[in-house]
Amino acid sequence: MKDITYAAPKTIAEATGLLNDKGDRARILAGGTDIIVQVREGRRDIDALVDVKHIAEVNELTCDAKGLVIGAAVPCCVIYENKAIAKAYPGLMDAVTLIGGIQIQSRASLGGNLCNASPAADSIPVLIALEGTCEIAGPKGNRSVPVEQFCTAPGKTVLGRGEFLVRFRFPPPKPHSGAAYLRFIPRNEMDIAVVGAGVAVQLDGSKCKSARIALAAVAPTPLLVADAGAALVGTTLDDAAIAKAAAIAQAAAKPISDMRGDADYRRHLVGVLVKRSLAIAIDRAKP
Repeated sequence: MKDITYAAPKTIAEATGLLNDKGDRARILAGGTDIIVQVREGRRDIDALVDVKHIAEVNELTCDAKGLVIGAAVPCCVIYENKAIAKAYPGLMDAVTLIGGIQIQSRASLGGNLCNASPAADSIPVLIALEGTCEIAGPKGNRSVPVEQFCTAPGKTVLGRGEFLVRFRFPPPKPHSGAAYLRFIPRNEMDIAVVGAGVAVQLDGSKCKSARIALAAVAPTPLLVADAGAALVGTTLDDAAIAKAAAIAQAAAKPISDMRGDADYRRHLVGVLVKRSLAIAIDRAKP
């Protein structure tokens, strides 16, 4: 087997320095549920693993009036065991409880799920729907990127040389708002979404004030369908309005055919899951 250097920095500056020195030959280790498997199977050829779990900022988890902050290395189980987060962000709970089994959830993080940049990642659509932003650190300083702009292609992200994802920030829940995530899998033994849909809505009386709809597994990257959300604004969220938004989402999807489902089947599922997830989010948004 090939020797791989292991480093465990304790500060952001130390981590960015190590990553900058190694460039593409280094990868972040947090939960390790993706990178360790990829290296073992020869799908990633690297020289160094930089373990960021000892850096305080990537382990941050706060939920208060200012919103929600989740460090990139916080395990999924720590998130869904937090009662304040579960109450304020139920749509996020839909996703984090689906990422692998209990053993995986004790290691896997939202940061790792995003940085793996799988088009079918379960957490990303709802992170987009909830207007999440990514805080990135690098040799030249820090920058913020909306979650929907983070993935650029399958397995590719906006991260440059020496950069890594530190934390997520989410705004506080809006009054009379709700979110939800649903996915379809062919069977429990194949725990990868054929299609996923994450949505968020805000009500103003009987009408929709704002809405966001994001999809997984139907494009090269997780997909924010802004037009579908915009189609709901000002409506009473009746069946006709929801059907129109679902049709717009279907039209925006560009799925492929593979062993999990063909393109037409995936496009059909987009309509089904958008309607169902909107129904859940609307119910959660009601007073």
